[in-house]
Amino acid sequence: MAQEQTIPVVDLRDYTSGDEAKRQAFVNKIGESLKETGFVAVEGHGVDTDLLYKTYDLFEEFFDLDEETKQKYEFPETGRQRGYTSFGVEHAKDSEKADLKEFWHLGRELPKDHSMFDRITPNVWPEEIAELKETALSLYEAMEESAQTMLKAISVFLGQDEDFLPNMVENGNSIIRVIHYPVCDGFDEPGVMRAAEHEDINLITLLPEATQSGLELLTRDGEWLPIYSLPGQMIVDAGDMLSRITNEVIPATTHRVVNPQGEEVIRRYSMPFFVHPHPDYELEVLESCLKDGEEPRYEPITAEEFLFQRLREIGLT
Repeated sequence: MAQEQTIPVVDLRDYTSGDEAKRQAFVNKIGESLKETGFVAVEGHGVDTDLLYKTYDLFEEFFDLDEETKQKYEFPETGRQRGYTSFGVEHAKDSEKADLKEFWHLGRELPKDHSMFDRITPNVWPEEIAELKETALSLYEAMEESAQTMLKAISVFLGQDEDFLPNMVENGNSIIRVIHYPVCDGFDEPGVMRAAEHEDINLITLLPEATQSGLELLTRDGEWLPIYSLPGQMIVDAGDMLSRITNEVIPATTHRVVNPQGEEVIRRYSMPFFVHPHPDYELEVLESCLKDGEEPRYEPITAEEFLFQRLREIGLT
């Protein structure tokens, strides 16, 4: 019997190709799902599975390289916004213990004459894996296109024009994080796991199917709910920036990645796409998210200021 997803499931094609009734139903369901659980599973997302797994394969080649070679591409001075981050560096905001993972960051590729060239950290590429650049950038473009469509629907749910959130992220510092969780049992030490409980920094995160399940969300009732990695589904969650501008109408939901228990422990790969606004965009609470007489919970702050504040909190800068 096929495994069923534990969170609401929507089909993006209802928004891109459906009639007005299907489009509105999609808007309502994706919005309410993010509002109630902070997570939603999306089918028909348009990201090619073959491209996804080709990218996984190429990064597996990279992570199998020796530590000295991998660390050539590690740049703490830039907040590790691009390139490699070693195993045991990052920790959750409120945790002193490092997560059991290593990862690689890549973002949009900008020409030198682009207005944002000096503002967004440029990509680095491992010379040992020749195909990786072209393949990874193709995946980035596909993920960004999918994200733009979802942001249109979320904008409508928030009572804004369809292009409100897509315009916010134009020339933004969105990144793909390719994560390798090696074979290791973090439960040998209490509180250590593949990724300790945390919330994402950005607007929304797109998580295409990982090579293995392990993701869990913390429900409003304080219970940990497993979210399965199922073929063809993209898991989407709301981050701190979306929570901030909606005055927590859409909250950032706490989640974690646990080691498998009672079964063979194998390596896991995942590839979240963190959708960020333009660095200069001022994150300010939307009036459409305030009830009569309600005051904003947050003061305005630029996306860049908020990002670096959080990077310091998790040990990346």
